[in-house]
Amino acid sequence: MNTAQTLQQMQSLRLQGMFQAYQTQLDLPMNQQLEGHDMIAHLVQSEEQNRLNEKTAYYLKLAKLRLPATIEQIDCSPRRNLSKQQLALLSEGRYLQQGENVLITGATGCGKSHLACALGHQACLQGYKTTYLNMNRLIEKVTLSKLDGSYIKLLNHLERQTLIVLDDFGLTPMTQEIRLTLLQLLEDRYGKKSIIVTSQLPVSKWHEYINDPTLADAILDRMTANAHRIELKGDSMRRKKASENQ
Repeated sequence: MNTAQTLQQMQSLRLQGMFQAYQTQLDLPMNQQLEGHDMIAHLVQSEEQNRLNEKTAYYLKLAKLRLPATIEQIDCSPRRNLSKQQLALLSEGRYLQQGENVLITGATGCGKSHLACALGHQACLQGYKTTYLNMNRLIEKVTLSKLDGSYIKLLNHLERQTLIVLDDFGLTPMTQEIRLTLLQLLEDRYGKKSIIVTSQLPVSKWHEYINDPTLADAILDRMTANAHRIELKGDSMRRKKASENQ
């Protein structure tokens, strides 16, 4: 079998990583091409990396993160009340393995969503299914699913996500329907899977925001237990960026 046939077989078997690596090797001078076991190992590693890249791209597409943020872009400083140690700990992903939540609070524009999306991006890189929702989007999904009979399907879909990023918690009034949905969501995930919540309201105000003493107790008990809390500070990043562009 000649090299052209081998390349064709790799493509027919959808071994794209192997195909590209082998094609690259064939383009090299003969004395620089790998041989025997080294060649096989190189092709297998290339295929594995390609599949990992495709999986990551697929997870990022499904996550629909609001911002294209990465961990490397996060500014850590005492001024922002965010240390490199805190970020590094979360970047490792151990909170995902242990089903712990992350609560990010701070004034508007201080970078809460940017940090949450960066952590969501990191989770996708680590092979975890992730979904981004803001409160308006969650309310919309719940309302529509109740109307078309797909509510249980929605809950099952969200339950399968290792990480849910819930943005803008506290901006939209909660109905009883949303309170019950949020409680069910947290109950399904408690101790097993994680949720990142961002809010302009401090955690101490969340009970008042939920506006139902019994459900608020149940929701906050599941949301805040063993949670990582980050209270971002500093000036609005949006205003800073706008002034830099002027």
